[in-house]
Amino acid sequence: MGESRGDLWITRAMAVLLILIGLAIGGGGIVLVSLGGSFYYVLGGITVLVSGVSLWQRHALALHLYAAFLIATLIWSLTEVGADGWALAPRLIAPAIVGLFLGTPWVRRPIAAMDAGCWSLLSSAGAGLLLLITIAAVAVATNGAPTVALPVTARPLAPVAVPNEWPAYGRTEGGDRFSPLAQITPANVSSLQPAWVYHSGVHQSDIMSSMEVTPIMIGDSVYLCTQNNIVIALDPETGGQKWRYDPKVNLAGAAAVTTCRGVAYYRASTPSECPERIIAATFDARLIALDAHTGLPCQSFGNRGTVDLRSGLGPTPAGFYYVSSAPTIARGKIVLGGWVSDDQNLDMPSGVIRAFDAQTGRLAWAWDAGRTDQHGEPAPGQTYTRSTPNSWAPMSADEQLGLVYVPTGNPAVDHWGGARSPAAEQFGSSLVAIDAETGERRWSFQTAHHDLWDYDVASQPTLLDMPTADGVVPAVAQATKRGQIFIFNRETGALLTKVEERPVPQRGAVPGEKLSQTQPFAIDMPDFAGPPLREVDMWGVTPIDQLFCRIAFRRLRYEGQETPPGEKDWALVYPSIGGAMNWGGVSVDPVRGLMIVNSMYYAATIRLIPRAEADRLVVAAKAQSHNFGLPLPQTGAPYAVMLKGFESPLAAPCNQPPYGRLSAVDLATHKLLWSRPLGSARDIGPLGIASHIPLSMGMPQLGGSMTTASGLTFIGATQDRTFRAIETATGRTLWSARIPGGGQANPMSYISPVSHRQFVVIAAGGHLALRSPMSDAVVGYALPLKGDSAGSK
Repeated sequence: MGESRGDLWITRAMAVLLILIGLAIGGGGIVLVSLGGSFYYVLGGITVLVSGVSLWQRHALALHLYAAFLIATLIWSLTEVGADGWALAPRLIAPAIVGLFLGTPWVRRPIAAMDAGCWSLLSSAGAGLLLLITIAAVAVATNGAPTVALPVTARPLAPVAVPNEWPAYGRTEGGDRFSPLAQITPANVSSLQPAWVYHSGVHQSDIMSSMEVTPIMIGDSVYLCTQNNIVIALDPETGGQKWRYDPKVNLAGAAAVTTCRGVAYYRASTPSECPERIIAATFDARLIALDAHTGLPCQSFGNRGTVDLRSGLGPTPAGFYYVSSAPTIARGKIVLGGWVSDDQNLDMPSGVIRAFDAQTGRLAWAWDAGRTDQHGEPAPGQTYTRSTPNSWAPMSADEQLGLVYVPTGNPAVDHWGGARSPAAEQFGSSLVAIDAETGERRWSFQTAHHDLWDYDVASQPTLLDMPTADGVVPAVAQATKRGQIFIFNRETGALLTKVEERPVPQRGAVPGEKLSQTQPFAIDMPDFAGPPLREVDMWGVTPIDQLFCRIAFRRLRYEGQETPPGEKDWALVYPSIGGAMNWGGVSVDPVRGLMIVNSMYYAATIRLIPRAEADRLVVAAKAQSHNFGLPLPQTGAPYAVMLKGFESPLAAPCNQPPYGRLSAVDLATHKLLWSRPLGSARDIGPLGIASHIPLSMGMPQLGGSMTTASGLTFIGATQDRTFRAIETATGRTLWSARIPGGGQANPMSYISPVSHRQFVVIAAGGHLALRSPMSDAVVGYALPLKGDSAGSK
């Protein structure tokens, strides 16, 4: 059959496409070479351009050249990145698809030369081979074989006081996120089913924030809070609402982040009208005690159930201070810090840590980093020290030692430190152990010196029993945004892992900045920051957006972790301000002696804007913290700051997958047992459009994991609407379920007092900044009731 007008039209369209691709790749390649990058794109672009021109002329040279281009691309790709499936995908898939189309009869028939058929078949065969190679490599990457194969030794399980409940945010005040329950096992987890779904009724249209709560369970009730601080009690068997308390929070203010990650429980030691209490804090800075059975405020607590947390803080604009994490209960006291709005002003509310009597609500003590010798409320007319490091992450406590472990954040402002006080320099981005009775500091350790990257300590400290050469030592582990995990003797603060100070980049900082010459690195623990980024690590859906990312990378100032921000150019921050590890923290399996770590690999860019320029761009009242699209004012400092995600024009991260991993660390050897990509692009893709591809490429994540005595790890966290059960010893996914929204919360587990079944619960609220699907749902899973083929125990 001869050529048709339609065939000629297709050939012409294909020629135009090749010419445009060649111009884009070749032109971008010239820019990349000028920046010191790879020559491939110049040569490849010229080849594709000439191929397109030849195709327009209906000459078989077009197919010769494209076949040569495919062969050269394969050789270059394998030379540059080896057999890494996700690295090969943008280099090979799109060129291979174009090659396959060039081999079709519609394109071949209008070409005049007699050997067009032969070369089109060769082109098709080569393109098909590229696709097969890439698909095979991606399959290997998706499978995610264990990094190391180490034996796991079972250890005796420490006794648990109330094994059927989940009485605190991290199950215990020590935050191990370990459930001693073993009813759901690797053998029967495949039968896990939704038992109930509760809808809070708080939607994205009502409040531009995410539900990140981890419920607690005590007695016959599950307790949780919404992102606008409504406190709710549910039936643990059915998920039915028992009571609901709405504090009528005023959500006005500068903070773009409004959330409530949990509530606390307290049982009164003396007779009270509220013998059992749910303790909650609000966005408008109130501390509230509610009767656990009725949801009514406890009248004997504070002022008819409420304590004003603004007391002693001085000027506190709406939304500049609130408590986002669950309060900590220690020695009969409610201990809390507060989130202080980022990047707003040099003069900000204090980051003071306070303890309130859990029965009366009276202040018990305060730890003020700027006046550590005073533990009472400031005198009239005075305030707690302004702009000191705050603590917004969950805290932990050791009831026996009488210590509270406080992870601290940044002092004001986050990205310029030229005016920081000695207290801010000493205690910013640190772990501080405070006496629960007196408020005295016992010890502290700084995880990031003179932090200019928003590497505040976001993860709850995790208490564990650490095996050492001298026996088992009571320890506390601190995961950080920097990707480092530091482990200490929790009584003395002595390091139980090796840490060394290493030089970090100095070039590019603004005049007068007081950079730290070194930063601490845990050298005998896995580094979850990932290796430094290189040009070859840039990624994209196609070669064109990958080339964009390579050019963008070459234009950035980047010398590795802790590259300082500056005003003359954009700098790369990796890990980003979201960190390698964030508020989801780590979980511990004391039976197998493992620490489970979920980590994120995503970069951001930063530039400081001189004050005169900033004042033209920034309206402080409208600037919002954590909004990458706005200059953040840093009023009072000589610079404002701009932050952007390091993404391609298709809104995909510029660094290649995986963007998220789940890993296990053997606590006895400190070695990585296994590490696998976590999450798929099923619910996210280019330009934020769901790809519907369920391949496990590893996705950005917020939230954390829970381990169980039976050997399971449960986790949501990723951008996709998926809740997973992982075999703790191997990292294999044994079960997964689609949930109403992204699981940006830590799961929990309990035994229902009605059916005596083990339930696993997760808030599936999604996350705006992570671009995961939003929902107002909390979902409880359990095995089928007894009598079903799966059984209930």
